[in-house]
Amino acid sequence: MTKDRDLALPESPFAAGTGIGSWPGTSAREAAEIVVGELHRLPHLVELPARGLGADLIGRAGALLVDITIDSVPRGYRIAAGRSAVSRRAASLLAEDIDALEEAWEKAGLRGAGRTVKVQAPGPVTLAAQLELSGGHRAITDPGALRDLARSLAEGVAAHRAEVARRLECPVVVQFDEPSLPAALAGRLTGVSALSPVHPVDEPVAAALIDDCASVVGGAVALHCCAGGLPWPMLQRSGVRAVSFDLSTLTAGDLDGVGEFVESGRTVLLGVVPATAPENRPSAGEVAGSVVDFTDRLGFPRAVLPDRLGITPVCGVAGATPRWARTAIELAQSAADTIADDPAAILK
Repeated sequence: MTKDRDLALPESPFAAGTGIGSWPGTSAREAAEIVVGELHRLPHLVELPARGLGADLIGRAGALLVDITIDSVPRGYRIAAGRSAVSRRAASLLAEDIDALEEAWEKAGLRGAGRTVKVQAPGPVTLAAQLELSGGHRAITDPGALRDLARSLAEGVAAHRAEVARRLECPVVVQFDEPSLPAALAGRLTGVSALSPVHPVDEPVAAALIDDCASVVGGAVALHCCAGGLPWPMLQRSGVRAVSFDLSTLTAGDLDGVGEFVESGRTVLLGVVPATAPENRPSAGEVAGSVVDFTDRLGFPRAVLPDRLGITPVCGVAGATPRWARTAIELAQSAADTIADDPAAILK
């Protein structure tokens, strides 16, 4: 853990209040207006999984992959032999989302204003873990399919990032969602039967896939995972600029890894706002206080927190009510503002 070292470093685009990605409901226009209105430093392009096939995390890959299409199967999605209705639907839904964000952006007068936007996509490990091959096995079990998927994903996300940047005339950063990464590394993914286990992915292989995707996409890239067991030594060696996680999943063994990651000049986005409405709503001060309490334990000088720390809900808010989804990002933004205004005064 750090011992009050000098962590004064350039500001990170991820050091802000923001959302994870998913959002309740089916109205892209309504969601975009709320996100643009509430998140004044890092709004994001929302995902609306309630719209069905092609709208969830893995389904959206159907709109992003280059020269690879996906189709639906009872367990989720499968790599398809040709153009599929699911991939066409995913592309249509993504276009609708971008149109809605552009409209909200224009109404808010933000074109060319320099505000950064975040877009999300499944990470290469999670995508291969969740997509099936034609025989029903996970794509992650086939090294060739794994490489092809990662390459296709990287090219598609790079094009997506460029399109959003062009249409909004703003910087765009990318978040790769990797909820399956810890399970893939630990060998906890299930096979189609007990006779076909899914062997652990070697850490150097996973690291290379993530780094290669980040390199092709360009710009600042974050990795998000709300499951516990993040491989902090691997992330420390990686090229990602930020890691986003649910703070409650950390163990004592993770603390040094978090501290070293921040000391290396990068950012952590702490998931501290409930993803669904709790019995007692926290205040922005309470959220900020829980964050600063944690970073005090790591020994970070409070003065550097506004440039090294982001605040988010613990995970996506697709399962929340629309009212709580809005409240959650309001709390994340207000807590981030509280820390930015006077981090030294919190908890005193």
